[in-house]
Formats: sequence, C-alpha cells, structure tokens
Amino acid sequence: MDTETRIINERKQKLEELRKAGVNPYSYRYEKNAMAAEIKQVYEKLKPQDKDSMRNSVRVAGRIMTKRIMGKASFTNLQDESGQVQLYFKQDEIGKPAYDLFKNLDIGDIIGAEGSVFKTKRGEVTVSVKKFEFLTKSLRPLPEKFHGLKDTELRYRQRYVDLIVNPDVKKTFITRTKIIQAMREFLHGEGYIEVETPTLQPVYGGATARPFVTRHNALNMDLYLRISDEMYLKRLIVGGFEKVFEICKDFRNEGIDTSHNPEFTQMETMTAYDDYEDSMKRTERMFEFIAKKVLGTSELEFNGKKISLKAPYKRVKMVDAVKEATGVDFSNLKEMDIEKAREVARNHKVDINDDMSVGFILAELCSELYEPKVGQPTFILDYPREVSPLAKPVKDNPDFTERFELLIAGMEFGNMYSELNDPALLRENWEGQEARLSQGDEEAQRTDEDFIKAMEYGMPPTSGIGIGIDRLVMLLTNNTSIREIIFFPTLRPEQK
Repeated sequence: MDTETRIINERKQKLEELRKAGVNPYSYRYEKNAMAAEIKQVYEKLKPQDKDSMRNSVRVAGRIMTKRIMGKASFTNLQDESGQVQLYFKQDEIGKPAYDLFKNLDIGDIIGAEGSVFKTKRGEVTVSVKKFEFLTKSLRPLPEKFHGLKDTELRYRQRYVDLIVNPDVKKTFITRTKIIQAMREFLHGEGYIEVETPTLQPVYGGATARPFVTRHNALNMDLYLRISDEMYLKRLIVGGFEKVFEICKDFRNEGIDTSHNPEFTQMETMTAYDDYEDSMKRTERMFEFIAKKVLGTSELEFNGKKISLKAPYKRVKMVDAVKEATGVDFSNLKEMDIEKAREVARNHKVDINDDMSVGFILAELCSELYEPKVGQPTFILDYPREVSPLAKPVKDNPDFTERFELLIAGMEFGNMYSELNDPALLRENWEGQEARLSQGDEEAQRTDEDFIKAMEYGMPPTSGIGIGIDRLVMLLTNNTSIREIIFFPTLRPEQK
C-alpha cells in the first residue's frame, strides 16, 4: 500500500470515530468576524492601551496548515483566504475533551476558533483559543510542507490544491480580478454601456478561426460556440447604441500552447463615429490606466525585460515591418509577382500554402519575422484586404485595410479596425472567404446574411477594440504561460 492510500485510510477511520463521538465532520456554517491578515494588521496598529479591545472578540475559520503539539499546550497555523494566523490551544482553557479532539486533527482539516489576540515572546500575533468547532474533515493529505505542489501539470489539474499550498498563485488570480475591474472602470468612464450577446450562434463570425459545433435538438439545428462577439455588437450599433462593450468567453477549436487556450476571455468594444486612429489612442490610454490602477505604475517587467505601457505607442505599417525584415517592398500588392512573394518566404524559411495570395504571404511574413522581435508596445497597421474581410479599406490604397494589432513582448494583445459598413463590399469579401473554405481552409469566415441585412439598414462609421484579457493578465503578472492565469485551463485527458 502506498503512503497516500495509507493516510487516506487512516483519515477515513478518524472520520468514523468522529461520527461515533457525536461530532459532525461536515458542519453547516460558522459565523466568523475576522480574517487572518486582518487580525495581524489591526493588532499591530493598535496602541498598547487599546489592545484589550480585541480580547474575546475574534472568530476565525480556515484550514489547519501546521500543528505543534507540546504536552498540554499547542500551536497551529490557520489559513483562510487572506493568509495565515497562529492559534494557541491550551488544555486548561478549552477543556480536556476539546483538547483531545484538537490533538487528533490532521493537516488540512477545517475548523472555526474563537479567542483573544496577543503577541508571543517571539513577536508573533496569535489567537489564544477559548473554544473551537470542527467544520470539515480532510481525507487527502496536502503536499509535503517544504516542497509544495511542484508538478506543473498536476498544479493545473488540481488547482484547488495549488491554491492551498502556493500563496502566490492566489495573488495572481486576485490581480486578474483587479485588471478586469480596472478595465470596466476605464470603459465606464469613457461612457460605454456593458452588454451581453449570444454565446450560441447560428453563424460564427468576427474572426478567422475554426469553431466548436453543437446540436440543438428541439430546433433540429447546428449552433456554434462563438469565436467572437463582434457581429452582435455591431448589430447594436445599427440599433442606435453608440458605445458598447462586452467581456465574454470565446471559443476557438485550435491548438493549445503557452499563449492559446481554446476557451478564453475577451473584451470587445464598438464605438460609433470612430475610426481605427481613435481606437489606437483609446487602447493606449486603457492599457496605461489599467497598469497604473493595478500595479501603481506603467513600467513593469515581463519575462526578464522592462516594458513601458506609457502612451503613445510605436506605429509601424505592415509593409514597412516586412521591408525591414526582408528588404522587399510589398506596398503594391497588385504588381507584386506571386512567385517573387513565395521566393521571399522560402528564403526566410517561412512556411506558406500553395493557395496563399500575395496579401496572405505578406501577413505571414510579418507574423513570423517581425512580430516575435517586438518588445515595447507597437501597433502593426494596415493589413491586406484578403486577411481582413471585416475592415474598411485604406482611403488611398484599397488593397489594404484600416486594421491594427497591438504587439507587446512578441505577443498579440488585440485586433482592431475601422469596421466595414458597406454591405456590397462585405458580401464580396465573404465570397472570397467562402471560396477559401471550399478549398479546405477551416478557419475561413462564413457569410452571415442576417448581418448583411443589418448593414443594409445602415451602420454609422464605427471602430472596435478587441483585447485578449488572458494575455493582458499574463503581462501584468509576469507569467509566460496562459495556464498560470486561467483557473482551470483545458488539458488533455489524464493518463491513468
């Protein structure tokens, strides 16, 4: 029998003994009035004459993390959401039956304790327990104290254990919450209304990605988990809203790596009467605002490098980025020979497909050769029309679109553009996407007839911002893997 199985069996035996003794090992509630960190903070700030005010007034609850039995007096560390506080148990204070119960507790058990606060000779703020209640029996042992939970995949599979034994993990997720709160605060301050749009959609759209498909039995139809909420936000602009945003889960049936999870969180805005220049300026302001609100500064470190989120950010046209990387000018897509474009890709060891147009090759060259080298926040501007079916053409060069992506530390953080509101041109672009779909491109976009109908009613000039919240959290918490900032990332089935 392995050690873990033996410990579990021993704890199950204790569970039965508790029940026989009339102790409920799974209590219903406990009324607490203090958190572990709060007890320490408040006590340290009190003047000596005021410290008696904390006598007999503290009720805490949490998980036992350590036990030190010393005859008729013992210490334990109790951990709640805020941190840990030391508890002092004395047989003469709580009585022999209760003290015997305490001695039989295991690391990981959950209790509630009431008592007074004092400071030990070693200077540690401690609760002297007057009475306690058994709340929950822990049947599985926590990882060994000094080593914790180190196996990376096990940490993701058993995040509940990871959060118990690795305090910094909990701090990361608290920071994530603050980032989203700060984003909402910024957008509300800019006059935006938060909305909700469908997760199940009859036609997926708003991005280039392969969807997840599901079946609705009552309606006898296929539905798709959204890859983006963009198409519905633009319908709201048609309906008369002028500033809307949504923070939602999107789903893309794609590979998994350190910066991709098939279920992810995105924030998207739509703003009437704006173009992509307005969106760039708003994105800069938002990133700087969030960093200052959450971190207290716009200067941070990510993966060993200093990053500044202070506006304004560098702006580079895609053709200039590729010219810098390859020495070849792609500014005139119509005159660029497809064979020459393919030769450039081969010379720089960039994989391309035989059916890729010059515009697609240009975008791939930028993605592979320029973007990974970007350090400080940089906007890559003006994408080819072929890869941007939902973006408006550049005024003086309709082969390119008013689209930009934000790159920081080699990662894409957002995709934004001036929204295409010409229904005829939109249909033409989607016909090109449908052709790619018929040729086997599973990420090509679909034609949405209802959306075209909405455009025919008329949508004012509009620009949107789409931000990957998970990657923003990675940046602001200095985590290089998306799995570190998602509570329960998608994993392959566990091998037994």
